Amino acid sequence: MVTYAATLDVPRHIVMYLSRLLAAHRRGLNTPRGSRALGTFRQAVLVLRWFRERGCVHCLARDADVSQATGYRYLHEGIDVLADQAPDPHEVLDRCRAEEMSHVILDGMLVESDRLAGIRDNGNDVWFSQKHKIFGGNVQFLSGPDGTPLWVSDAEPGSTPDITAARLHVLPALYKAAADGLPTLADKGYIGAGIGIHVPVRRPKGKPERALDANTRTTNTMIRDLRALGERTAAELEERWRTLKHVTLSPGRIGDIARAALALNHQWK
Repeated sequence: MVTYAATLDVPRHIVMYLSRLLAAHRRGLNTPRGSRALGTFRQAVLVLRWFRERGCVHCLARDADVSQATGYRYLHEGIDVLADQAPDPHEVLDRCRAEEMSHVILDGMLVESDRLAGIRDNGNDVWFSQKHKIFGGNVQFLSGPDGTPLWVSDAEPGSTPDITAARLHVLPALYKAAADGLPTLADKGYIGAGIGIHVPVRRPKGKPERALDANTRTTNTMIRDLRALGERTAAELEERWRTLKHVTLSPGRIGDIARAALALNHQWK
């Protein structure tokens, strides 16, 4: 076995932020001082390595000199305290209106995962996305006009369409925001979402784009151009917190992991 030194490419203040959250969590549990195998700083490093490096948990536990079971327990604890810091959609939209944003962008991303048993009524795997041809969870997110990640939802099985997931998690809040002057831009996957959710008009099947009138084509182009910045939200979260590229924990934890990644992203300076 070869021992070597490594550097965690995360700003130190993020490690300290998570360490403080873990310390507060331990105080809430009345954890006796010195009863844990790791202090909060080393636990924070273990959790952040998993988010940043997609490291296998048994390797992270070995490096921290704790058992694999303890490594998993510390990881789940870190995910939970971070996910609790993520804002709810009403809070986010109130802040957007206070900052006089022109609009928000709604989109979804599929967070890939290992296969999980679960069968739909039609016989298909519930966590399998026919659109992406992989297993995973559907996570909805909101971003600002500049593509800054603002909010992420809990995860629905990968077979869930974007509009169905949005109805479950965010559309009621977006309707209220639209009534207060904050519209939402989305792609064609959200056609039929309702008032205040602006999506491109679908061209007639089998017809060229020019089958739409000039005003409609112009509107479609404007919506596409403005919401294109929202595409960087998923890319930013997945590239910065690489564990979102493929979650090896239970797919039922994808929503908490995504919210935890968002909370960490808000601290990145």
